[in-house]
Amino acid sequence: MSDKETLEQQRERLRRQELKNNPTGNINDSFNRANNGNLVDLVGSLGWKGTGILILVIILGFIIYSAFFR
Repeated sequence: MSDKETLEQQRERLRRQELKNNPTGNINDSFNRANNGNLVDLVGSLGWKGTGILILVIILGFIIYSAFFR
């Protein structure tokens, strides 16, 4: 394997650096994370298959909702 880091590893390294350099920002982020959520982290952790399944579930939920609650 190559010693070159992937984009995901680079993002994670930069995120850790930012948290280390700005601890008060980390507190603010932790308080606001529940309100805002983070779609990038969700999609990044699911991968492309999980993202596809999530999209299908949302579409099916919308179809079922519109069929029964019109």
